[in-house]
Amino acid sequence: MVAHSSLITVMEKAARKAAPKLRRDFGEVDALQVSRKGPADFVSNADKAAEAAVVEVLRHARPDWGLLLEEGGEIKGADDRCRWIVDPLDGTSNFLHGIPHFAISIAAEVVGEVVSGLIHQPLTGESYWAEKGRGAWLSDRRLRVSGRRDLNDCLIATGIPYQGHGNRAQFSAILDAVMPEVAGVRRFGAASLDLAWVAAGRFDGFWETGLSYWDIAAGMLLIREAGGFVSDFRGGQDMVSRREVVAGNQSIQSRLHKLVAGALR
Repeated sequence: MVAHSSLITVMEKAARKAAPKLRRDFGEVDALQVSRKGPADFVSNADKAAEAAVVEVLRHARPDWGLLLEEGGEIKGADDRCRWIVDPLDGTSNFLHGIPHFAISIAAEVVGEVVSGLIHQPLTGESYWAEKGRGAWLSDRRLRVSGRRDLNDCLIATGIPYQGHGNRAQFSAILDAVMPEVAGVRRFGAASLDLAWVAAGRFDGFWETGLSYWDIAAGMLLIREAGGFVSDFRGGQDMVSRREVVAGNQSIQSRLHKLVAGALR
């Protein structure tokens, strides 16, 4: 059995405290679909309740740490070297429509570097976690990125612009470049799980833009610790500031990056 560090133990405890709240609220979504107002306010409250549950555990364990929260924004801590990065409900639109594909993402950042991360899927109970230098894991099973080398054998995940978010022309150009080269493209609606599934070898690669730090902090570490590579669309390491990610094993990430970069010229 793999021994967790104290950071992973805290993140797992926080995610599992919030998970039952999300499972309970998810079970109520179908009943709200027929209402004229719809379940949007209900889901927003579920998001905030999950975040509060996560934060309670994290602050109890590390009271001096800061937090970067999807709902609550940035909260400074007494120790400005360390902070938690939290997305309590990644895949909100899926949750809103009763689609069982969403996750809790938590990362620990120390002196500007993510050193630990965990992505928990409440409905399946799966916890993907990674620590710098200790590998990536699904519970107690070691994860490795896909070993495929030919793009035409690969399944690639992405995200699609919506409701004024993102650049549709840019996305269309990239999709036109990628689709003829790969076995398939998938859009499942939860970037953290997409990245976790790249680390697990379920997806062979991933690209998306318009992402926030809390969407990708844990997932990028998972992929690197699973033997994969991550870059921005131009091949650099400015994923957070540029809000864009290309990921995969060494061969696929390089080829996918070239397709993306070529589409943007």
